[in-house]
Amino acid sequence: MIMSITNKTAITGMAELQPFIRADDRRTLDLLAEVTALALDDAGINKGDIDGLLVTPPSEDTYFMWPAQVAEYLQLDLSYMNMVELGGASAVGAVMRAAVMVEAGLCNYCLCLSGGIWDSQVFNTREGKTAVMSRAEIDYELPYGPMGFNSGYALAARRHMAEFGTKPAQLAKIAVDQRYNALANPLALFNQKPLTIEEVLHSPVIVDPIHLLEIVRPCHGAAAVIVPSAARALNGTRPPVWIRGAGEAYTHNSIVYAPVLTATPIKKAAGKAFAMAGLTPADVDLVSVYDCYTIAVLMALEDAGFCAKGEGGDFVENTDLTYRGQLPCNTHGGQLSCGQPSYAGGMSQVTEAVRQLRGEAGDRQIKKNRFAFVSGNGGVFSTESCLLLGRDR
Repeated sequence: MIMSITNKTAITGMAELQPFIRADDRRTLDLLAEVTALALDDAGINKGDIDGLLVTPPSEDTYFMWPAQVAEYLQLDLSYMNMVELGGASAVGAVMRAAVMVEAGLCNYCLCLSGGIWDSQVFNTREGKTAVMSRAEIDYELPYGPMGFNSGYALAARRHMAEFGTKPAQLAKIAVDQRYNALANPLALFNQKPLTIEEVLHSPVIVDPIHLLEIVRPCHGAAAVIVPSAARALNGTRPPVWIRGAGEAYTHNSIVYAPVLTATPIKKAAGKAFAMAGLTPADVDLVSVYDCYTIAVLMALEDAGFCAKGEGGDFVENTDLTYRGQLPCNTHGGQLSCGQPSYAGGMSQVTEAVRQLRGEAGDRQIKKNRFAFVSGNGGVFSTESCLLLGRDR
């Protein structure tokens, strides 16, 4: 039996910092404090109202008692706190857990915090890679090649091409459509010039068949949302965005142990979320899906039910995914063009959905904005967290 949290909680406050490249002397705790103040102001509440805290892990600091470190720095008086570590699914997973904790009565206002100063060595050195690998991966995979995220997603992309005939140009179009969205987002890292399919395909191949412009740009930043009960949400100063449904699923840790390379746990997670919300993909006006690589977007659209398995290539080729299109996707530019500020990259999918459902997206505002589907993807299609958000109850 699935516990239903439909319309029992909402997002009433949200904020995000503009992603940036040079950290200088800024630290993770400083960013979290800054974005918390903005989220409190957005929700129209005081710091003393916050009695629940969920944080994603830091990249630059020690994990040890991280929720307590954050609470102490922010001077919060809490009755509940925890850390959510699901890789790129952490932020969406935190919002889902906040809804459950508030509905259970463990807290009244739960602050979900994500982001910080990103340690670029995670991608660039062997030592950095081992810091985010399991012992089995270090012992049995790393000796045979680069592995890590680029290699894992390349395996999935190459298999999808072989099994379903997916074309490189179809994947490239995802990056092109999201760059179009980023041009209308003043916060995006890459909002200066449009992108073409040819430019994507002529950018350097990092791990065949993935090109440089199909991969996120790690950077620094932070994001926050505040989740209260329905009754408290109705007393806020901003229009509440209702949490209609949620789901989560896991199949593996390392991609080499995935049951199937061309299917992801999002199918099960999205199925739970849609069932809880009483909605179908046809009801969704906006998709805000984790986009660390173009193949992640394509497979999310397939497995969440927006098109049939194996038809993702044709679907993205023939569907306008921009904020002006039939299925607006990652209207902030996604992590591909807005940037991936540490774990806050996944939270940007949530904040953009909230912004669109409130009707506050400015030049990129979609016309129909009743329901949004949001997803987070941890590891290499390892763990998936999904939310269905609604403008109305």
